[in-house]
Amino acid sequence: MLQDKINKDLIDAMKSGDAVKVSTLRMLNSAFKNIIIAKKLQKLEDTDVIDVISKQVKQRAESIDQFKKGNRQDLVDKETKELDILKTYLPEQMGEEELTKLAQDTIKEVGATGKQDMGKVMKAIMPKAKGRCDSKLLSEIVGKCLN
Repeated sequence: MLQDKINKDLIDAMKSGDAVKVSTLRMLNSAFKNIIIAKKLQKLEDTDVIDVISKQVKQRAESIDQFKKGNRQDLVDKETKELDILKTYLPEQMGEEELTKLAQDTIKEVGATGKQDMGKVMKAIMPKAKGRCDSKLLSEIVGKCLN
């Protein structure tokens, strides 16, 4: 299970003295515990773990943008290191070509004819691409394919 791998990596990082990895994985474990409490679960499934990691990746990317605007290179570097650590636990990301093909196939599958069907297409495509792409990029590609 992915969560077990993360816990093992946390222990290894603590032994090796990798402070950034330790703090990143502790933060991730805290987010897992919050989801377990909120959803009243015993243990998270890998799909839930990937959802949490994806949200953390998105937060880091947004923070990096904000810190760049604020000329805070020290914080950009820290967030970038954390982002790189988090990305190692996500499934391999789909490229633009692969996403375009998936979008075109899904559009045919749901019988979408134009922009008005964007919601229908996104609802059908998200489970197929979950955790394997940036949802903003996917939305842009679906929009282009619907034109």
